Amino acid sequence: MRALIVIDMQEITVGKNHAQMFFYDTDLLSRINEKIKQTDDVEVYYIKNLMKPNLLNRLAPVQVYQGSPEGELVDGLSVVSNNIFEKYKPDAFSNKLFVKDLKSRNITEIEIVGVDGGGCVAYTALGAAKNGYAVTLNKKCIGTMFKKQELKLRKKLERAGVSFQD
Repeated sequence: MRALIVIDMQEITVGKNHAQMFFYDTDLLSRINEKIKQTDDVEVYYIKNLMKPNLLNRLAPVQVYQGSPEGELVDGLSVVSNNIFEKYKPDAFSNKLFVKDLKSRNITEIEIVGVDGGGCVAYTALGAAKNGYAVTLNKKCIGTMFKKQELKLRKKLERAGVSFQD
């Protein structure tokens, strides 16, 4: 069984008030929506990156908490399932409920799209590979602001057996 994992496509990262601030390609959302439309036999998951409401995070210039408008999935994203999970670390596999759900559905192959190719997308791919999944990163559907970090992580991803699709 296959899964498409949509990472951090939230108002704070790709919403109309923020996408330019983070330098993401403005067509990224439409390419991801097109990919989601092609998922007849694929389970689609949405992952939201949030912050814990602690003292240190309350001092951060950008704050994204559970229930905040910035933390919601971006307006216009095609949502075709209720498989929505939250994470507080870059790797979505840090969420035990998410991992349990993947296992309960006998998922063996994962394709990852979303943001950021030099952050959460790459770390989730590494987490997936570490957990024994066949992983593909769909480069057309990944936004990257952290280009140097993406290049650095690429070698790690290749060594972990992650595939890249253009």
